[in-house]
Amino acid sequence: MNRFLLYCFISCTILACKQQKVTGVLATNAMVVSAREEVSEIGTQVLQKGGNAFDAMFAVELTLAVAYPYAGSLGGGGFMVYRLEDGSIGALDYREKAPLAAHKNMYLDSLTGNVIPDKSTLGAMAVGIPGNIAGIFAAHEKYGKLPIEELITPVIALAKKGIVVTDKQQKRLEKYRDAFVKVNDSNFFLAKAWTTNDTIKRLQLAKTLERIQKNGRDEFYKGKTAQILVDFMQRSGGIMTLEDLAKYEAKWRTPITFSYDDLQIISMSPPSSGGICLAEIMKAIEPYDLDTYGHNTVKSIQLITEAERRAYADRNYFLGDPDFVTIPTETLLSDAYIKERMQSFSFKKATPSTEVAHGNIEIIESNETTHYSIVDQFGNAVSVTTTINGAYGSKLYCEELGFFLNNEMDDFSSKPGEPNMFGLVGAEANSIAPEKRMLSSMTPTIVEKKGKLYMVVGTPGGSTIITSVLQTILNVHEYDMGMQEAVNQPRFHHQWLPDTIKMEPDGFSEALQAELTSLGYTIDATNSPVIGKVEGILILPDGTLEGGADPRGDDKAVGF
Repeated sequence: MNRFLLYCFISCTILACKQQKVTGVLATNAMVVSAREEVSEIGTQVLQKGGNAFDAMFAVELTLAVAYPYAGSLGGGGFMVYRLEDGSIGALDYREKAPLAAHKNMYLDSLTGNVIPDKSTLGAMAVGIPGNIAGIFAAHEKYGKLPIEELITPVIALAKKGIVVTDKQQKRLEKYRDAFVKVNDSNFFLAKAWTTNDTIKRLQLAKTLERIQKNGRDEFYKGKTAQILVDFMQRSGGIMTLEDLAKYEAKWRTPITFSYDDLQIISMSPPSSGGICLAEIMKAIEPYDLDTYGHNTVKSIQLITEAERRAYADRNYFLGDPDFVTIPTETLLSDAYIKERMQSFSFKKATPSTEVAHGNIEIIESNETTHYSIVDQFGNAVSVTTTINGAYGSKLYCEELGFFLNNEMDDFSSKPGEPNMFGLVGAEANSIAPEKRMLSSMTPTIVEKKGKLYMVVGTPGGSTIITSVLQTILNVHEYDMGMQEAVNQPRFHHQWLPDTIKMEPDGFSEALQAELTSLGYTIDATNSPVIGKVEGILILPDGTLEGGADPRGDDKAVGF
């Protein structure tokens, strides 16, 4: 029944889009779009007090830990792409890292050499060194305006007041209740039978935030909080140490930039695969008249699918942490390479993935990420995607500190050639090593048009992140949609392996699916009711900001 209702909701949304022009939240000064209304409101309040996008980022990231523990936590990590008012750009990598005691074969049975079930996904051994606190402090130190104390105060107040459980949140808590009990104490508070409209208070998290407010970044990485966390992790069977925490640093990166028609795209560089894959796909389809093919027609789906197939085939074979592996970025994004990759494409039939190198790499990742987009009243923009990997991460919750720990270690190749919890089969470039950052699909993206800020966009969705960002940009640019209309559209996804086009149910006609099938494509329109939950901001010709919050979740745009 739940899935049926979701299908009906998406169908109604799609029908509404076809019948009338959909407009998102409009604002003249600033906008925040995130996974929860409370989060967007606190971010907007920071801007109204004179803060900038980086101040709002600081508050939004912490508020996600309070209001959206499904994917937000002090125990996770993420990526930020930014554009300043003067047009300068950059990126910040605060992805989790492997502990110093980590090693290539840590998840393998010493006798059989096989991957030990659940070891990289559930509990303390699945946890990478968190980067969220380092990331927001690094961004604030470089660009923030307001005092840290002022940014954390409303977050602490919300944690003490509590969050009202939405219907979608209640269903998530119910779904993962058994996993909570398996990893935590049997009386774990989030494992109780929560109902819609209940209020969940985060009092222990409030105390942790108060210490961070008083003592700063080092509280988390070197102070009392660090000691509590390490003691907890080691009691729980993990390998995290105080040295791991003390050594963690966020890293400023050079973003991936490329042009598409009259657009300039700015996206995340490795260890995220997002920017390179997005660039490969968009450069591959640019020579074709996509707008004349029509939105979500057979020809447009064919073209995008075949470009995606080739980009994803390259993804895990070549990409990893750039501090550990050499990535042939220039070659992968060269016109000659991309032209050669598309030579085998034909509108007459599908190109089987077995005929597209590289390797046997199946890409299926966690969908439980979260994204937020911010444009401030000064003209600065940030696009941030953050995660603890699986839903509620490793399911391991530190009661004394009040947050979940990630299970990002599963994003490494536990054994090259063997699948992780999401079916991802990795290559040597993403094998485990001490202090190495695991590969990601997160694709926080900013788009310029004729030298001016045009779009800020991103989404959760694991391996579907890249294709969801792609389709949202194309919906605006090629099909003249507003941001909310672009976000609402039904989406499809192909990632090389499995050799299947995933489609949101009821978003694509049976006749269209039949025609694609006759051309050799395998369609799956049943197992993926939601592909991505996009948070986007579009700058309209008169300078008005349009926020598009995805109706697939509890997402909300708030501006002024």
